[in-house]
Amino acid sequence: MRTEVDTPQVGVILKLPNGGVLAPADLELIDALRKERSIIGASRALGLSYRKCWLSVDALNRTFESPVVATFPGRREGGAEITPFGERLVGVYRSIERHAANSAKRTLDEIIGALDWSYQKSATDAETEPRRDRASGR
Repeated sequence: MRTEVDTPQVGVILKLPNGGVLAPADLELIDALRKERSIIGASRALGLSYRKCWLSVDALNRTFESPVVATFPGRREGGAEITPFGERLVGVYRSIERHAANSAKRTLDEIIGALDWSYQKSATDAETEPRRDRASGR
């Protein structure tokens, strides 16, 4: 029996040829940095450690020739901002997400039609799911 009307989610993780990764968690961090204007503020908003956020920002900036996030240590009015390249990167990533979701819709409808709506997730199912690093998507 169908108890919940939910749409399937299509997630995009870009594994780049230089070894870098761009994943939903990175976009979540960028959005938090845009809003909070500091790494520590973003870490609090996301419930992550400052170190985890700082390492993620560093990895993003090292992945590309141009920085994604500009940092200003000790600046009173905010210690981080998204660069113009970072804003463009977010736009391109969101476009890829939209295209992937649109392309997958027909196939996802077929999969949804085959679901057993009486399925209930149990605690043992959590043990079989891979653990992912939220900040890097890995």
